Amino acid sequence: MADNEKLSTFGLQEEPIRYVETMTVKDGVECDVYSFNDNGSKDLGVVRVNKGAKTPLQRVLAGVTTTEGFLSGKGTLTVQSMDGEVTAFTFDEQNHGDVVVVEVGQIMQWEADADSELVFYEVCVPPYIDGRFENLPE
Repeated sequence: MADNEKLSTFGLQEEPIRYVETMTVKDGVECDVYSFNDNGSKDLGVVRVNKGAKTPLQRVLAGVTTTEGFLSGKGTLTVQSMDGEVTAFTFDEQNHGDVVVVEVGQIMQWEADADSELVFYEVCVPPYIDGRFENLPE
């Protein structure tokens, strides 16, 4: 997906979506925010991570489901459970479509490989509001 290309549908059912805005999350990380036209119970973020960059280290504080999914590039999603167990999910073009549901209380962070941009999506149910995630020191 080109940097300026915006989506009009999402997922296997090709649900209609509407582009809302592009947000700078931090240096090297941008997020295109979308709303679902026919389903106000969730929203979508398509996140681009520059080569070697990371998203903020975040604890999920609220929400029913937070679904993280790989779209393109290469990178790793690290998830720490509430008991401290750490699981690293490595993504490349071989596992396009794989998803990880991150639960309330868990900590997550995406990191792009040094030689590749990473693009992933995040579906929040209910839609994202400030306070859903807590940014943690690294």
